[in-house]
Amino acid sequence: MNVYSEFTDKIQAVIEDMKAAGEIAAEVDVSRVLAEPPRDASHGDVATNAALVLSKAVGMKPRDLAELIVPRIAADANVTSAEVAGPGFVNIRLSDDFWRDRLRELLKAGPAALIPDIGKGRTANVEYVSANPTGPFTSDTHVGPSMVMPWQHFSKRSDMM
Repeated sequence: MNVYSEFTDKIQAVIEDMKAAGEIAAEVDVSRVLAEPPRDASHGDVATNAALVLSKAVGMKPRDLAELIVPRIAADANVTSAEVAGPGFVNIRLSDDFWRDRLRELLKAGPAALIPDIGKGRTANVEYVSANPTGPFTSDTHVGPSMVMPWQHFSKRSDMM
């Protein structure tokens, strides 16, 4: 469960609905439309760049396109408000029920739900740059324990510590 992926899909669906209704050109590519955390938490729970990345292809000012998108997003039962911000961002606030439902899902899924499936079992080579490239990778390294702890947890090689 990823809130931002879920809302990226919902926002892209809104754009597809606008295309189907003939409000914007059918050939507009929605692949660059994203939902992400707003830079400032006081702006809401989710922000989207939809109007900014689509405005040129649609032939509208970003803010004007955002004004067309906002009512459709606001109609979602999980959204308490959606508003245009700045040059054309859309800030979205989610309902308390939405968050309660996500918490229920998380509790039902258990601790395994917190482990991401990034990489899908493939091997990865992770490199780092140290202030002292000849020294060991330890908790004294400038990046601190936040880098060492995952290595200790996920590494099968004890000689790395």
